[in-house]
Amino acid sequence: MKYLSTPIYYPNDRPHIGTAYTTLVADAVARYWRLVGEEVYSVTGVDEYGLKIARAAQDHGMTPQEWVDDIVVRFHETWDLLDMSFDDFIRTTEERHRNTVQPLLQRMYDAGDVYKSHYEGPYCVACEAYYTPEQLVDGLCPVHRRAVEIHAEDNWFFRLSAYGDRLLRHIAAHPEFITPETRRNEVIGFIQQGLDDISMSRSSLTWGIPLPWDPSQVAYVWFDALINYVSAAGFSDDPDRFARQWPIWAHLVGKDILRFHAVYWPAMLMSAGLALPRQVAVHGFLLVGGEKMSKSNATQILPSDLVPTFGSDGYRYHFLRDVSFGPDNNFSWEGMVERYNADLANDLGNLANRVLNIAVTYRQGRVPAVSDPGAPEETALRAAAAEALAALDGFAEFRTKQALDGVWRLFGAANGFVEATAPWKLNKDPDLAGRLDQVLNAALESLRVGAVLISPVMPRAASRLWEMLGLPGGPGDGPLAATGVFGTFPAVTVTKGDPLFPRIEVP
Repeated sequence: MKYLSTPIYYPNDRPHIGTAYTTLVADAVARYWRLVGEEVYSVTGVDEYGLKIARAAQDHGMTPQEWVDDIVVRFHETWDLLDMSFDDFIRTTEERHRNTVQPLLQRMYDAGDVYKSHYEGPYCVACEAYYTPEQLVDGLCPVHRRAVEIHAEDNWFFRLSAYGDRLLRHIAAHPEFITPETRRNEVIGFIQQGLDDISMSRSSLTWGIPLPWDPSQVAYVWFDALINYVSAAGFSDDPDRFARQWPIWAHLVGKDILRFHAVYWPAMLMSAGLALPRQVAVHGFLLVGGEKMSKSNATQILPSDLVPTFGSDGYRYHFLRDVSFGPDNNFSWEGMVERYNADLANDLGNLANRVLNIAVTYRQGRVPAVSDPGAPEETALRAAAAEALAALDGFAEFRTKQALDGVWRLFGAANGFVEATAPWKLNKDPDLAGRLDQVLNAALESLRVGAVLISPVMPRAASRLWEMLGLPGGPGDGPLAATGVFGTFPAVTVTKGDPLFPRIEVP
């Protein structure tokens, strides 16, 4: 079972391209595992409690529940726009989540890891996070670079300080627990500096899940939110599924929430007696003009700003091909147009259009199931297809760029194959009719394999290409070990349709 998650997002606005990136990688990886034949459970959702939500609702003259009910619709609209295929969408206001949070917090209390004390210090409402004065940058939140508030309350605290050595031992024994290595080293350094106990409740806020031993206080939003991964796995409503799914295969997170997922969360799980996740996979920021996106500097870009021009497939391809999972990456409209025209309109689109037109023109779309596996041109094409299939394993390690690099080498080889074999010349000589059939068959087979390999990334284009190829079922039906292997194209009738990716003309 491959259970993987995105963070659950604050429902304070429509998801921007940074939020969508995490979800998109998770979706492509989930589609890859399904294609391989693995059982997959992918989850995303929204984090609906906390001070930021309560204030946003108040500012709009709504109750917090009314506010989140309204905003969550925009998340579903965005994920539908991008063809996301998650198996679960969890909201922290759901009963199944409350029924998980309270018993898990009670376990931590019963373990002796919870005590009452006084807290006073800096708090970033945007992060919903406490900071020490040393962690601030020029007195500002280190993530949002905005002013913090000083909060003072009598709260319940979690003994995070008791788990530093256990966390370090776990990371040493399981180096794959945090990836990439730079983030693992960052976490190790943070723990080695010494862990302070952290507040796990709020007494001044009612919008949250009450503590089971003290209903006058609600769980601090991060202690509530992190437990969503256990809730979505079926802890309270489907214990049989929970036994199969837990521990999670991978959490996908941005670097700004690393310590919550790689320090606080595993310590909470240790305290509650649950197994730790296999991996926390961390990516960087999407930058616009070299800066992190924000409304204040007018750099926040929404998927709905891009899909009308590039389509959902063009959007998905760009962010999975041009953005490397791990470091910060820059986004530009010009770069997206260039990638679309070069790779999608030219390499793939022209290849499909050319091969299908030739097959329809020369053979009325009915190409015999014949091949010449010994021909040097076919041998090279077959090798490129095998390399592309092997490269697709990059999805298992979130190396989407490398996986797509391999697929595009196949399309490059297929374009070269058509040029080298020149079917328009073969068609002029009746004695070469058999060779023409072999060439057309191999070219069509490269499109079939290509449709399978791009299906985790561009599901719509893959399905359209599959339909034009006249093939039964769909390109994602799998298993990949069979469907992704270059063989002989079956004797079906292919058709030519509208271009897969019309070129984008820039004024």
